[in-house]
Amino acid sequence: MNRNVEANFFPQIVESIKEKACILIIDNNRDFAHSAKLALERTGRYIVYEENDGSKAHQTAQGLKPDLILLDIAMPETDGGEVAARIESDPTLHRTPIVFLTALVTKGETKSGLQIQGHPFLAKPISIPELVAGIEQSLPARAAS
Repeated sequence: MNRNVEANFFPQIVESIKEKACILIIDNNRDFAHSAKLALERTGRYIVYEENDGSKAHQTAQGLKPDLILLDIAMPETDGGEVAARIESDPTLHRTPIVFLTALVTKGETKSGLQIQGHPFLAKPISIPELVAGIEQSLPARAAS
């Protein structure tokens, strides 16, 4: 009398992950990227990945296929503008929203509706509520829950 009992432990976990938006933070400042990752994940809305090397950012984005990319503008070697151009020219990523992060503008300029290379931007330093608001404004409807 052998009985097979099947337990289904993982589907709930997988479903909860699918409900969360995947965010990729590309910033050479490891402290900022890591603290933003932790704070965004604490909201329970996002799964967040970090890339601290601009020259590897496109490859990382290809592997992750994120719902949104937070991209620092001023990075050594490969700046945010170059990274954005590579992502925009990639047929698998060209529709991925990019939100630039920069300390080169003021918070007032952020609210003016101006864009950098056709993308919204957020001024650093930034609070977590401001960051979440910027993400939610730019997320595709399918990822926002």
